[in-house]
Amino acid sequence: MNIGQMMDSGGYSLPSGADGVKRKVCYFYDPEVGNYYYGQGHPMKPHRIRMTHALLAHYGLLQRMQVLKPFPARDRDLCRFHADDYVSFLRSITPETQQDHLRQLKRFNVGEDCPVFDGLYSFCQISAGGSVGGAVKLNHGLCDIAVNWAGGLHHAKKYEASGFCYVNDIVLAILELLKQHERVLYVDIDIHHGDGVEEAFYTTDRVMTVSFHKFGDYFPGTGDIRDIGYGKGKYYALNVPLDDGIDDESYQYLFKPILGKVMEVFRPGAVVLQCGADSLSGDRLGCFNLSVKGHAECVKFMRSFNVPLLLLGGGGYTIRNVARCWCYETVVALGMEVEDKMPLNEYYEYFGPDYTLHVAPSNMENKNSKQLLEEIRRKLLDHLSKIQHAPSVQFQERPPDTEIPEADEDQDDPDERCDPDSDMEVDDERKPLLNSIKRETVEPEPKDLEGYKGSAENARGFDTHADETANTGIGYEFDAMKQV
Repeated sequence: MNIGQMMDSGGYSLPSGADGVKRKVCYFYDPEVGNYYYGQGHPMKPHRIRMTHALLAHYGLLQRMQVLKPFPARDRDLCRFHADDYVSFLRSITPETQQDHLRQLKRFNVGEDCPVFDGLYSFCQISAGGSVGGAVKLNHGLCDIAVNWAGGLHHAKKYEASGFCYVNDIVLAILELLKQHERVLYVDIDIHHGDGVEEAFYTTDRVMTVSFHKFGDYFPGTGDIRDIGYGKGKYYALNVPLDDGIDDESYQYLFKPILGKVMEVFRPGAVVLQCGADSLSGDRLGCFNLSVKGHAECVKFMRSFNVPLLLLGGGGYTIRNVARCWCYETVVALGMEVEDKMPLNEYYEYFGPDYTLHVAPSNMENKNSKQLLEEIRRKLLDHLSKIQHAPSVQFQERPPDTEIPEADEDQDDPDERCDPDSDMEVDDERKPLLNSIKRETVEPEPKDLEGYKGSAENARGFDTHADETANTGIGYEFDAMKQV
């Protein structure tokens, strides 16, 4: 049986529901998000989120969803995972003051990959606010699928920034989901290992993390197939290490049987899917060869289980393809199809010369042999055979539900979104995003981006001391520790 036949047989996955069934979708978007600017030459461009939104608008998809402007996450929300002093630092640091805080910059790993830019903290608040807000909506049964393309910043750690990520909105959203659900599944299809999320939940069986990523001399250097969790969390971390050039067929050969088995044995109450688009063919920092449809097939498959689903963004550095991908994955979330020919929109010139939603993968070599794929699949299914089916948990004291108000996008006054009741003692007042923030412009894409790709040599060690635990406030502690 070849790979294609095995995929079609469905022998390794649960029966899927009707893909065309409509789901109620909540979509979080802040119109200011495209204004944030990491700096000249930096590959991370929040402008891609605005481009995605423009495509959704011109394809007529916004009318099919509840469009919400996220309420900015407050200090106390961020401190449910992150250290108080780190959050205080993010809140107070500015490009003008950073030279006076060199020791803190080094301590919190803020500088080159994670620069200080105008409105940094507000950007973090928007990203986290959308993800936590989506979790709240799912917890209250107000939607079936929540979408926050400004989220998915999976590298941020409790005490520091990493890999263009400052605040781990994913961990915060999962902690929110755990208030309502005994078990939460996290799936990561970014080309980079989802190290920050895995680390946060490495010792618990209430969160299973599954990451598909490039492994071997590649940032962040973690995510070996032998890393499986620790203590009570043993076998609840799954890592799928891949090589250059993986295509749609090879990817799904692993994704569907592994996630089908995960859904069968873990039976999560909610799923968080990080849809990092740097795993697409032709990404500026990536080396995979997935098409938009192949990438979106992961969304389609997870949607088919009809479990509350939170879709988040992540990496993605060829921004025209990021916008294509997240637009199409929103289409999939809605259970729709749209024309490949792109409607006229304010970013139309970005999508030439074809002006289509889909792009063909390249003819790059797939270094993932059939034997390698079979071995990875065998090992991971073996790991899954060793876990307790649907582990139960004894809730101690159930925390109160978080109430994060959101407003319809067109009805909110941006000046009213700033939280006047900060619970951090900081001298300067919180201000709304100023007009001085640079607007994104089209920059030439430099050929040499090695400084941003990272390598295993840049991988940071994990502290395994007890003070590295993340007190979640749900009567359970998740150790932010890693068995090396």
